[in-house]
Amino acid sequence: MARAFTVRGLLTVLLVAGLYLAAGYVGLPFFITHSAVSPVWPASGVALAALLMWGRGYWSGVFLGTLAFTLLRGSPLEVCLGIAVSSTLEAVLALWILRRTGFSSSLERVRDVVSLSLAAVGGSLASALLGVLSLKLAGALDPQSFVKAALVWWAGDALGILVMVPAALLMWQRRPLEHKGEAVLLGACILLLCWEVFHGGILSARVARAEPSLFVPLCIWASLRFGPRGTAFATLLITVMSIWGSVTGRSPFAEGAEGNHLLVDQLFITVHSIAGLSLAAVSAERRNALARLELMAAALRDVSEGVAISQMTPSGPRIVHANEAYCALVGASCEEVVGASPSQHVGQMEPGARQRVETALSEALPFRGEVSLARQDGKRLYSELQLSPVRDEAGVPTHLVSTHRDVTATHEMRARLLAAERIAAVGTLAAGVGHEINNPLAYLTMNLASAAKELGRSGAAGLAASASVRNAQEGAERIRLLVQDLQTFSRGGSEERLPVDLLAVVAPALRMTRHVLGSRARLVEEYGPVPRVMGSEARLGQVLLNLLVNAMQSIPDGNAGQHEVRVRTGKAPDGRALVEVSDTGQGIHPQVLPHIFEPFFTTKPSGEGTGLGLSICHQIIRAHEGELLVRSEPGQGSVFTVLLPAAPGEAVDTVPQRMSKAMEVRELSKGRRGRILIIDDEPRMAQSMRLLLEPSHDVVTTTRGSEALEWVSAGQRFDVVVCDLQMPETTGMDIHAWLTLRVPELAERLVFISGGACTATAREFLRTVRNQVLEKPVRPEVLLATIDAALEPGGMRTGA
Repeated sequence: MARAFTVRGLLTVLLVAGLYLAAGYVGLPFFITHSAVSPVWPASGVALAALLMWGRGYWSGVFLGTLAFTLLRGSPLEVCLGIAVSSTLEAVLALWILRRTGFSSSLERVRDVVSLSLAAVGGSLASALLGVLSLKLAGALDPQSFVKAALVWWAGDALGILVMVPAALLMWQRRPLEHKGEAVLLGACILLLCWEVFHGGILSARVARAEPSLFVPLCIWASLRFGPRGTAFATLLITVMSIWGSVTGRSPFAEGAEGNHLLVDQLFITVHSIAGLSLAAVSAERRNALARLELMAAALRDVSEGVAISQMTPSGPRIVHANEAYCALVGASCEEVVGASPSQHVGQMEPGARQRVETALSEALPFRGEVSLARQDGKRLYSELQLSPVRDEAGVPTHLVSTHRDVTATHEMRARLLAAERIAAVGTLAAGVGHEINNPLAYLTMNLASAAKELGRSGAAGLAASASVRNAQEGAERIRLLVQDLQTFSRGGSEERLPVDLLAVVAPALRMTRHVLGSRARLVEEYGPVPRVMGSEARLGQVLLNLLVNAMQSIPDGNAGQHEVRVRTGKAPDGRALVEVSDTGQGIHPQVLPHIFEPFFTTKPSGEGTGLGLSICHQIIRAHEGELLVRSEPGQGSVFTVLLPAAPGEAVDTVPQRMSKAMEVRELSKGRRGRILIIDDEPRMAQSMRLLLEPSHDVVTTTRGSEALEWVSAGQRFDVVVCDLQMPETTGMDIHAWLTLRVPELAERLVFISGGACTATAREFLRTVRNQVLEKPVRPEVLLATIDAALEPGGMRTGA
C-alpha cells in the first residue's frame, strides 16, 4: 500500500485505471439489460491481472478506472460509487481467493485452473450482487430485471476473468516461444475456423451446426504443444471472434431470443477456456513430472551411493529399479538385479545381525547398519545400509528404498587398527614375558654350567649326574632360543633398515612353527647361499612366519606322511635374495588367486581368519622394494616366493660374528686374570655370574648401580664392568653416561647385559651405543669369551 503513494506508485495507479477504462470501452457494445450490465466484461480480468502482477496495493487504480468509466457514461454519482466499490471488491476478493489457494501464475497445475475458476465465480458473484443492488437502490434498474441483470453481470465478469487473466499473465511472461512455425499455423487454423463458424462460410447449414465442435482438436493442439500460454492465446482469439460473430448476428449462437445468444456464447467460451486450461495444466504437470523423474533417474544414476527400490509383494520385496552404483556393488548386471530379492545380496553376517536385516526387509521397517555384500566374484565388500519404507495414504508400505554406501575402506581401516592393537598388545606382553623369563633363565643356565664343571671333576661318580645336567642345559638352551625368537617377532619401534641375514630370520620362524607342522607335514629345509638384504628383521620374520602358518593351514591334520612343507633359500638369477615356502596342500582356486593379497579377503570360515595376513605380508615386501609371488593349482599345493634386493656393498659385522671373534680371542689368549664388577638388580643373576667367573677372575657384585658408582668414585679399580641395562633407580644407561664423563677408559670396557629393551629410550640407546651388548640368557662360553676379550689390550674398545 505504501508503494502506491510514491511517484512510481501513483503512475502505476493511473496505468491500472487507464487499462480498466480501455477494457470497459471494449465491453461497451455488449450491454443488453442496462448501460452498466454486460455479458462480456474484459475489464474484470484486466483488474485482477493488474493486482496479480503489481500487488494488492494498487486496488485504487481499479476504483478510479471504474468511477471514471461510469461517470463518462453519465450514470448518477451514487450508482458510479456503488459500481466502483463492487468492481474493486471483485478484484480484491478474487485476489484473496487465489492467494489462499496457492495460485501460481504459470497455470501449470490443475489446482491453479481450479483456483482461477473459484476466484472468477466468487469475485464476480460479489461484484454482481453489490453492483445490481446499487442500481436498484438508485432506481436505475427495474425490480423485475434484478435476477436477470445479476446473472448477466456475474457471467460477464467471470468470463472476463477466465479469458483475460491467463492471457495477461502468460503473454506478459518474457519466455521465448518454441515451435514458432507451428504456432503461426495454429493461429491461422483458429482464424479460418472462427471465420467459418462465427461469420458464415462455404459449408451448408446442416454442417455449420456441428462446426463449433471443430474447435476441440484445435484446443487440444494448443494445450498439448504450447501449454497454458498457447491455450490462453487460442481462447482469447476464439472469444474475440465468437463475440464479434454474435454481435453481428452471424454466429450459430445468434439464433433464438434477443440477448440469449450471448449467454450461449458465454457458455461456449467458458467451457473451452476451462477445458483447454485444464488440459494444458495436466500436460504441463505430466511434463514436469517426467522432467522430475528424469532428474531423479539421472541423480540415481550418477550418485556414488548404490540405490535400489523394491516393491513389497506377498512373497517379499522385489527390486524394481537399481542404479549402476548398486549393480557395481553387488557385482551383477541391472537385468540380473531387477526382480531379485534384496536379501540375496546380503553376504555372510552374524546370525543375529542377519536376522535383523531380513526382518527389516520383509516387514519394510526403517533400518540403518553395516552389512556385507554377497558378490558373484567372491570379493567381500561392506556397505552402510539404510532402509526407508514408502507408504501409501493408508500407511501401508508399498515400496522400500535401500541405500548402500561403500564403507569397505573404513571397515578395513577399523579392522587394521583392531589387528594392530592386538598385535601391539601381544608384542608388549611377549616382550614383558620374555624379559621376565630371561633373568631366571640366565642364572639357571649359568648354575647348570657351574654344576656341570664341578661334576666333571668328580670322576665316574658324577657321570650320570653330569648327563642329567647336560640334558637340563639343552632344555634351557631351547627355552632361550624360543624367548629370543619371541622377542624378535614382537620387536617394534623404529623401521630403520639394517643389513639382515635371511637365514637368521628363517631359523626362528621355523622353530616357532615346527611343533604344529609335525602333525600335518614333513618339514624340508633346503638352504643355499643367500645375500643379505636391507630391511627390518622383525617385519621380514613376520612375513616368513605368516607364510609358514598359511602353508600349515592348507594341509589337513593327521596325514603327515603324505605332505610336506619345503623352505628354500638362494639367490635369484637377477641377484636378488630368494626365500621360497611351498606346500602340498589343497591349493588355491584360479578365481580366488587374484584376490588373495586384497585386505580382508579370505576363504576361511567366519572366526578362523581375518583376511589380513597375506595383505600385510604383501605390503611389507613391497615396502622393502621386493616382490611376493604365488603360483598354485587346486589339489597340487602352493608356492610363495619372496624376492628382495640384495644389500649394497660388503656386509657389516653382526653380533653373532662379534661373539665368534670374541671366542676366538679367548682361545688364543692366556687367560689373564682381572677384577670384574658385576651390576645386576637380580641377586641370583649376579651370584650365578660370580660363580661362573670366580675360578678365572676376581669378582665383585652389587644389585644397586649407585653403590657401584660410589666404589669407582672412591678409587676402587676394576678391569671390566658387566652391567644390566634396565634397573630401578640407576640404570645401565646412567652408569655409562657417568663413566664416560669421569672414567672414559673404564666406560670402553663396559659390557651390557639386556633382557630386552622395553622402552623407546632403551631401544634408541642400544641403537647408538658402541659397547658390547649381550642378550639374556647369556651362554656361559659367550660371557667368558667376552670378558677375556675385554681384558686384552684394545680387545673390546668401542667400535670393536
